[in-house]
Amino acid sequence: MSFQALLTRETENGYQTALEERELTDLGEEGVLVRVHWSSLNYKDALSATGNKGVTRQFPHTPGIDAVGVVEETTDGPFSVGDTVICTGYDLGMNTDGGYGQYIRVPAEWLVPLPDGLAPRDAMVLGTAGLTAALCVESLLDTGLNPDQGPVLVTGATGGVGSITVAILSKLGFSVTAVSGKSQSHPWLKSLGASEVISRDSFLENVGKPMLKEQWAGAVDCAGGDMLTTALKSLKYGGCAACCGLAASPKLEMTVLPFILRGVNLLGVDSVELPCEIKQQMWQLLADEWMPVDLSLLEADEVELEGVNAWVDKILQGGVQGRVVVRLP
Repeated sequence: MSFQALLTRETENGYQTALEERELTDLGEEGVLVRVHWSSLNYKDALSATGNKGVTRQFPHTPGIDAVGVVEETTDGPFSVGDTVICTGYDLGMNTDGGYGQYIRVPAEWLVPLPDGLAPRDAMVLGTAGLTAALCVESLLDTGLNPDQGPVLVTGATGGVGSITVAILSKLGFSVTAVSGKSQSHPWLKSLGASEVISRDSFLENVGKPMLKEQWAGAVDCAGGDMLTTALKSLKYGGCAACCGLAASPKLEMTVLPFILRGVNLLGVDSVELPCEIKQQMWQLLADEWMPVDLSLLEADEVELEGVNAWVDKILQGGVQGRVVVRLP
């Protein structure tokens, strides 16, 4: 049986991604076969589609680290034919063919059931970005953070993780300060719930100082590099920063002064290898009390497989505001 999928190949002219016909036998015989209905575009997908060997080592390959669809075939595990499931993280879309194909075949332990009340399309408006945002918020709440302690900072706020984080924190009653390098996006961030939006240049103007004025009760950093160091240097005493991104830089260049003079904490957040039980808990929160007030505000576009390439360069250049949803034929 054949199906459609985007395939990234290494050619004489570099890496190229195009729609092709594939066979189910290409996916192997082990695991759960899922008919994919929706996927989404993430920064990691763009890296895979452009041949980044840090994400995908072997080509040809189908990217797509997010997928939601219906179980078509299974030989083990808790799922039955007809169940609607979500797959994010692990090796999906990295070296295992991902959600930009009409079918995926993955281990049962990579799948979580779609929560009641959450539409499949809405699950992909959120996707890995929403799951990561929820994990960042949960990590801060686990330290005892509450709205009375002061504003929470969100860097890289126009991206998928950042924008959903702004929406969740606002819904939970926090005063949110968003950092963005796109002045045209400031009104949009306020519509998501940000109390204040500051420019990236303004935020980084004193990045070279070892310590900065105490301002934030907590922070979610989606960028890394100077953004993260500035956030850590300006946390209030005992504050925590959840770190989940490296689009700006993977380096952390600073002294230990904020840690030993103010007792601040850096919380690492991973949504890839997380046990499915925790992912399921986060998806349930996203389907219920953490669901953004207006999910449509988070959408940048909806495309079919043929439209993914047009967004790849944009997301690599930081030109995407919110989330791109991918509808499979």
